[in-house]
Amino acid sequence: MSVDLPSSDPAAVAVSIVVPVRNEAENVSPLIAEIASALDGRWNYEIIYVNDGSTDATAERLAAVMKQRANLRQIRHAISSGQSAAVRSGVRAARGAIVATLDGDGQNNPAFLPNLIAAIESGGERVGLAAGQRVGRKDTGFKKMQSQIANGIRNGILHDGTRDTGCGLKAFRREVFLMLPYFDGLHRFLPALVRREGYEIAYVEVIDRPRRSGVSNYGFFDRLWIGIIDLAGVWWLIRRKKPTPVATEVQ
Repeated sequence: MSVDLPSSDPAAVAVSIVVPVRNEAENVSPLIAEIASALDGRWNYEIIYVNDGSTDATAERLAAVMKQRANLRQIRHAISSGQSAAVRSGVRAARGAIVATLDGDGQNNPAFLPNLIAAIESGGERVGLAAGQRVGRKDTGFKKMQSQIANGIRNGILHDGTRDTGCGLKAFRREVFLMLPYFDGLHRFLPALVRREGYEIAYVEVIDRPRRSGVSNYGFFDRLWIGIIDLAGVWWLIRRKKPTPVATEVQ
């Protein structure tokens, strides 16, 4: 993994925007412009693109934009390691106390980032995650059906109170994310795991839109059985969680 750092003051960053991508060269510049339009003048922020083993011109497009934007960073995985690994790499490199994520294909509208970030800020220490909940999804009927089934099964077993965990638009406290147990597929179970740590979840409705260009890098049948195993593992983690005892120092 290599990291290209901008010439900016790390201490000044309040919010980090993490964008995991693989082979999204055509979507890089338009999405970065939209992120900037949504956040400029509101927060001191950085944008961290995690290039997850792209084989197209994604790295070159990012390098070109970095020449104009000092707050843009690129982290590169030598080989594709998956969305959860990409998000984790971005969060670990983040300088902001608040981290927001969105997918790099353009379906997640950056215009909703301020609502997610504000939900974390206004929630205080009790809110650990603001989760985007998609309305008016632009996916195919089959993809919407499989998401409804998966969300229904997950919620029925984990009781995480979330109708849509697949939305890439999320915001959370960096320290909360880093205390979660890591595994491949973590990004699909954030609400349940954040609740497990005793934090509340804020929900923000977001409007979905069609992919700008390219094709999806995340299939359904290739992760179906892994998802079932992950679900069982998260259920076990929740069952095994014990309340944190109140500790006092004896003088």
